[in-house]
Amino acid sequence: MGTYGKHRTHLVWDWNGTLLDDNTAVVGATNAAFGEVGLEPITLDQYREMYCIPIPRFYERLMGRLPTEAEWERMDGIFHRHYTEQRAACGLTEGAAELLAQWQLAGRSQSLLSMYGHDQLVPVVRGYGIERHFVRVDGRTGPSGGSKAQHMERHFAALDGISPASTVVVGDAVDDAVAAAHVGARAVLFTGGSHSRASLEAAGVPVVDTLAEAAALAQQMGE
Repeated sequence: MGTYGKHRTHLVWDWNGTLLDDNTAVVGATNAAFGEVGLEPITLDQYREMYCIPIPRFYERLMGRLPTEAEWERMDGIFHRHYTEQRAACGLTEGAAELLAQWQLAGRSQSLLSMYGHDQLVPVVRGYGIERHFVRVDGRTGPSGGSKAQHMERHFAALDGISPASTVVVGDAVDDAVAAAHVGARAVLFTGGSHSRASLEAAGVPVVDTLAEAAALAQQMGE
């Protein structure tokens, strides 16, 4: 076991598709945005095969071209409106609340970094009753559609005294692994969200099917 304090593993959790089981809302909102430009709806499996960051590139894969700036703004607006309506019916991923409580009870720290807008994220996390488990909750500031890497830098600048070297990022997207590597942290990727297992395995980091496996693996990586 690592000694108590600075050597204990810190977790940075992703929100959408990781702690929050919002796949149905994401695919529903994506299909609403697609309808705006005359694209056929897609299934969750198709979404997981095609999804990539930045989001305009994901749309390009399906449209055969990049959306124009006006299309992107319109599609992004429709996506967020539909997502907000449908998210209300989504629950936390199985076992998430218990895992967060256990990690905190064991004297370890954890934080949350999401590409969901900060002003929307904080009340939503609070609404699920889990905010108290995190030393910090950060959402995206600025325009949507980009990578998490710069946000991860900002997150660590605010995580006073927590080193990326003793941190494991848990997320459901290849971009979570990219953002972790960007700051010198490690990553574990979860198959329950936006990506297929095959596309996650291409990131070259451990891939797991449950959040419990992710937390256990993160603990081992930090020892």
